[in-house]
Amino acid sequence: MTADITILPLSAEVIDALARWRGWLQDEKRIADNTVESYGFDLQNLFHFLTLHRGGQITIAMLSSLTLTDFRAWLAHSAADHIGAASRARAVAGVRNFFRWCDRSGQMRNEAIDLLKVPKTSRRLPRPVTETQAQDIISLAADSLQDSWIGLRDEALFTVLYGAGLRISEALGLTRADIMRHDRVTVTGKGNKQRNVPLLPVVRVAVEKYLAACPYALKDDTPIFVGLRGEALNPAVAQRSLRSLRRQLGLPDSVTPHALRHSFATHLLASGADLRSLQELLGHSSLSTTQLYTKVDPQQLSATYRAAHPRAKG
Repeated sequence: MTADITILPLSAEVIDALARWRGWLQDEKRIADNTVESYGFDLQNLFHFLTLHRGGQITIAMLSSLTLTDFRAWLAHSAADHIGAASRARAVAGVRNFFRWCDRSGQMRNEAIDLLKVPKTSRRLPRPVTETQAQDIISLAADSLQDSWIGLRDEALFTVLYGAGLRISEALGLTRADIMRHDRVTVTGKGNKQRNVPLLPVVRVAVEKYLAACPYALKDDTPIFVGLRGEALNPAVAQRSLRSLRRQLGLPDSVTPHALRHSFATHLLASGADLRSLQELLGHSSLSTTQLYTKVDPQQLSATYRAAHPRAKG
């Protein structure tokens, strides 16, 4: 378990370094707020461990003196505390980021952190829904509350996720000005990277139907997806709505808003889309992430390959 960082025995110089590092992440690197919070949690976890492992106040001098054995002991303690390999790998990234910033800014230097190996993680394959299941989810969203604009909102949101392959945060960040463009939207994804995503007619129709029914006067520069009181829709509300729909349809717990994005990618790839184009549509920084979708439906992809490759014809 971790302790509140405000009650940890941190020196004034460590507290100052943490504040300036977070400001650098947010203002200069423009790291997503969720990532900044996760990095802060990881450092909190390390500092709490050090109070048990080394004792005394946590100072810059103490952090610079940490050895590879100390860092390995921290990861072992985290594993014993039932923190998974993926979370421990992220923790190493967050802690290493802080230590490297301290090095570049002249706060301290610790070479041991760069020698620490990241825990190995198995990359889980995406778990998409079928085309029929995706359509059932979207249809039921509108029908379940057909007398309310809420149903049309959920129908439009899930159509955007499946029809454009957006992350839930990207979809919830769309404004009226974004939607008013003719055939595509500019999306700001992870790391504040922007990409252009085509907007299919069926997606535009679902969104316009929802906007026509929405009882709130939405401004051009505010999110179009809103809650009951007109505030920006909370992701937890969208997740809860889909959870209700999947239960009614008898679908597994893996069916989440993000699964609709997976389905967009998997169905496009199975229909012959190339990986580079799909990478651009999804906003993946690495092609290796997009390549995970090639393992989802190998039989369909093999058939597409045989049909498309010139040496496989005839």
